[in-house]
Amino acid sequence: MKKIFISWVLLAGISSFAQEAGKAGELLKNEASGTEMRTSKSPDERNKIVDRSRSGNTAIPQRGGNGFGNRIKNQNYQWDRNYGYAEVFLRIPEQGFFTVEVGDQMMSNGSGKYRFFDLSSGSMPISIYENGFLIYRTTLMLRNNNRMVLDFFTNEGLYLLDSYPLQNQYGFNDWNDIWNNPYGNQSGGGYLNGNAMDTQSFRHFFDTMMENERFDDGKITMINQQMRVSMFTAAQIRDLVKAISFDNKKLALAKSIYRNCVDKEHYFMVTDAFDFESSKRELMEYISKL
Repeated sequence: MKKIFISWVLLAGISSFAQEAGKAGELLKNEASGTEMRTSKSPDERNKIVDRSRSGNTAIPQRGGNGFGNRIKNQNYQWDRNYGYAEVFLRIPEQGFFTVEVGDQMMSNGSGKYRFFDLSSGSMPISIYENGFLIYRTTLMLRNNNRMVLDFFTNEGLYLLDSYPLQNQYGFNDWNDIWNNPYGNQSGGGYLNGNAMDTQSFRHFFDTMMENERFDDGKITMINQQMRVSMFTAAQIRDLVKAISFDNKKLALAKSIYRNCVDKEHYFMVTDAFDFESSKRELMEYISKL
């Protein structure tokens, strides 16, 4: 009985630190039909749709015995194609072997990390396969010079965690930080610190918000939009929260913007923005449970 109790405690402890599906991000609708999901489809057997407006080809080359004998010659070379540049980073934190297809790029592995570069901006289909079966498909709207970061859970769906401008700073550990940050697993430091607004940019944003938006809802909308592409210091968040009139809305904003704070160890200073002690206590209790 004692061993069973100890095992239960260990499992409970592990689960308390596990990332929870649906805790962060925007759920993207699964557009795959039931028929597609019941039909096995290996990567080599999939039907490719050629975008002729981009490829410039009107015929599919056929190889002869030596690989070139019956090949249709097409010397319509394009050296400098420019359809925008975007990236998609997808993580599947479950055990298994998945295949992910974004546009005309496909990747299969068991590591759970899928990084796609040199994607065109605009509407882009993404499909996810497990053991040869399509389990999810939707359409992403990629912005030029932006990276879209997503998490996929087989029982929950595909979640958009963030989309932010590329900073031309790459590193394997840095890439992983943005996945962990929305779940509260990163206490400052890491790649997103580079996205924290500098003092001049923040002051310009703050002044513009105060000048253009008289009411709380308008201010909060502007802040939420900026949160998609920027990180903030605790001091900046304090000023943003203080700009809101009512304590209940201040509290909701302070909770939602916490994941965008680069120095979470200083988040206590955000409580200075509240008028009531009860709101200060509720914010700190909320953070302590993350």
